[in-house]
Amino acid sequence: MTAAANAAGGPPVIAVVGPTAAGKSDLAVELALRLGARRGAAEIINADSMQLYRGMDIGTAKLTVAERRGVPHHLLDIWDVTRAANVAEYQDLARALIDGLRGRGAAPVLVGGSGLYVRAALDELDFPGTDPAVRARLEEELERRGPAPLHARLAERDPEAARAILPGNGRRIVRALEVIELTGRPFTATLPEHTSHYPCVQIGLRVPRPVLDDRIEERVARMWRAGLVEEVRALRDAGLAEGRTASRALGYAQALRFLAGEWTEEEAREETVRATRRFARRQESWFRRDPRVHWLDHGDPDLTERALELVHAAWPDPAATGGH
Repeated sequence: MTAAANAAGGPPVIAVVGPTAAGKSDLAVELALRLGARRGAAEIINADSMQLYRGMDIGTAKLTVAERRGVPHHLLDIWDVTRAANVAEYQDLARALIDGLRGRGAAPVLVGGSGLYVRAALDELDFPGTDPAVRARLEEELERRGPAPLHARLAERDPEAARAILPGNGRRIVRALEVIELTGRPFTATLPEHTSHYPCVQIGLRVPRPVLDDRIEERVARMWRAGLVEEVRALRDAGLAEGRTASRALGYAQALRFLAGEWTEEEAREETVRATRRFARRQESWFRRDPRVHWLDHGDPDLTERALELVHAAWPDPAATGGH
């Protein structure tokens, strides 16, 4: 989209994406502050599926109010942990916010590592419906047999989807198999080419693999020191274990198994590190497939300036160009 079209339709959506522990939230706040000071207003919209849940703070690395530095944040703490995630509902909520912000000239800054949620907000993406009978049958099979046989079936019918979905993520496996059964097409065929619904600037944070592995290990250690187990114990009393989505979140699933006596605390912490590293690799693979993402080094001392250059190239500043 041209700069003129951008100006006529409002600011572009700025998306900060990449793997967990890359520093996305901090960069998003910095960008919002700088854009707000220069262009009038910028607000952040969460695109981390687990930060949508109330009370899941430590394990999702949710910024504290102080860390948000006065920047309005949206779509945090909107669902109870007993609710199953619904990306179609998220799409409606995110787009209403984006439309409202752009309509008043404020820059929406989307931040998160949940790839499907990012695409749901940004792209021409319609989600197939659901069939309660098919869903119930697949969920009953998941409960009875576990996720491994269903993941194997998905690998036969849609290898690409199987590579993208963790073998233990029963909820997503069931959804993929349901879509295949209802549409007669691979689940991945329901994800079209990367066609933007909004003018957008996607900024990806690139972290060398050994550095990212170290950052993940340190983050998990920090989560445990900050009281993740106590947070999970309180959420368990609020129904966390019954939540089909929240109970499988990284750190939470492992802490629940520790609290149930299945693992030692050290085993739970070590498995959280391993699972988070695997997840980060899948995140990188997902975002690398999107040719629109501009990749920047997370450790670049001029990271914010380079990100702002990308934004200003798509959204020229009249004050900087002598316009009115």
